[in-house]
Parts: sequence; C-alpha cells; structure tokens
Amino acid sequence: MSDTPTAGRFEGREHILPVRVYYEDTDFTGVVYHANYVRYFERGRSDFLRLAGVSHTELLDRHDPAAFVVTKIDIDFRKPARIDDALQVRTTYDSAKGPRLHITQRITRGEELIAEAKVSAACITMDGRPRKPPPGLVDAIKPYFHEADG
Repeated sequence: MSDTPTAGRFEGREHILPVRVYYEDTDFTGVVYHANYVRYFERGRSDFLRLAGVSHTELLDRHDPAAFVVTKIDIDFRKPARIDDALQVRTTYDSAKGPRLHITQRITRGEELIAEAKVSAACITMDGRPRKPPPGLVDAIKPYFHEADG
C-alpha cells in the first residue's frame, strides 16, 4: 500500500478528486462551512495541474517565475454537504486566453450536484503583473480544453 496521497484521476478531459468531509470542515450544524468549498475547488485545480504534469514548484523555480491568482470565482451552492460525506471535485480547464485560464468545477456526492463554480485565474509574475502562462504549461493542459478552444 502506498503512502503517497492521491491526486485524483482523469476521466476524459475531466479531473476527479475524491474529498472526504471531516468535522473540521463543518459548522456547528454538521454542514460544510461555505468557505471550505473554495478550498475543495482549489485542491481540484491544483491536482488537475499536478496530474497533467505541471508543478507549482517548478513554475516558481523557473528563470522567469510564474504563479496563479484567482481573479473571479462564481459559486452556486445547490445542496449541503455534511460530515463524513464522500465528495468528488470535478474540474475541467476550458481555455487559456492571454494570461487567463478559464475553469469549470463541480462538487458532487454520487450523482447529486452539491456546488458548481466558474473560475478565472491569471498567470502572474512574482511582482503581480499579468503574464502569459509558460508554453510548457499550456502544452500540458491544452489536450483537456474544449475542442473548439484547442
């Protein structure tokens, strides 16, 4: 048995990350606190990149370091998740335009939709200026874009 944490898996162009709801994720009623969905979505985006071969550490260690910031997140909360629920964070990177990446995410419990988000992230330099993502990054995720955007 491996001690390596899972980074999820791909099914077609969608990345799926299993997430368990722990006591620390919930409010006093046992329902996931709304801000924790943002954390789950972040894990999904990060592990998508990791499995696609993009390393945040390597992006920072480049001669021209790059990082990402979320510039917009629109979340629609559909149903509550509760303590001990087994959730799946489902992430698709839809397109890259200039410095921006456009991402669609859903959190499900089985077939039930719990929350969904539209996310815009921007690639930036270390002093916060927008920049195009490094070519290797776009090449790694481009196979997962919508065909029309590819």
